[in-house]
Amino acid sequence: MEYLEDTAGGRNVILIDIGGYFAPCLDTLVEKFSGRVLGVVEDTENGHQRYAALDRLPCPVVSVARSPLKDCEDHLVGRSIVFSTDALVRARGDILTSRNACVIGFGKVGRAIAQTLRAQDLRVTVHDTDPVKRVQAHSQGFRTSASTAEALREAELVLCATGNLALRQGDFSALRNGAYLASVTSSEDELELGSLHGLYKRTPVSEHLTRYEITGHYFYVLADGGAVNFVHGAAVGSYIHLVQAEILAATAALSHGRFPSGLHEMAAPDRQDIARIWFDYFDR
Repeated sequence: MEYLEDTAGGRNVILIDIGGYFAPCLDTLVEKFSGRVLGVVEDTENGHQRYAALDRLPCPVVSVARSPLKDCEDHLVGRSIVFSTDALVRARGDILTSRNACVIGFGKVGRAIAQTLRAQDLRVTVHDTDPVKRVQAHSQGFRTSASTAEALREAELVLCATGNLALRQGDFSALRNGAYLASVTSSEDELELGSLHGLYKRTPVSEHLTRYEITGHYFYVLADGGAVNFVHGAAVGSYIHLVQAEILAATAALSHGRFPSGLHEMAAPDRQDIARIWFDYFDR
């Protein structure tokens, strides 16, 4: 609140969120800010889930997390996750080819990760708490598991893509000795690593690789549990502009009062306009 008042006191404000970080305090900001919060634009799936979980939204929230325009980015994010994971493993003289891998979460990014791993000759098992997503994974030829423990048991590589705490304290003991563990988002959103402090000894193996060890058990965490592709810049090319343009369009819509309080998405004609403009500029 102090920052908001110092920066834009008494003015109309639209909050751009990447992860649902305004969700816990949105009521307070809307009620007490000296200006007016016109709304929020949310970019990520975990942020979308945080706003959707609230009983009431005091202002409009426009989410681009599930936009078809984001599919292009999500597919390339999945590929960049696998690239960075492979690069960090190779940096210590190891390879992933022909290993057992587990992908937890079969949303758009998780699906891209699973497909990329399979294309690179890993044996992939998928776990998702949603049985619909598990059956989708099964229909695409992936092995599936109904529980986290079962999914982890034989996995030499575990990639977490749920945005909603894929692994909690009790899950880490199920990791196979020597397994590599990586995440696609902030560590606090995906891995409850803080619960292991004082239980596991943490030893840096390289700049972006940490060994967690307790008597009789050890595993490796990449990039401190954060988004592993950020190590290499997380580049997805010009397709990132599709989502950025939708964020700008959502901001404009909120500034003109197009949405009532609640969770919303942009309309299909808006997205089609963005796609046409993208083709005009980038497809030359």
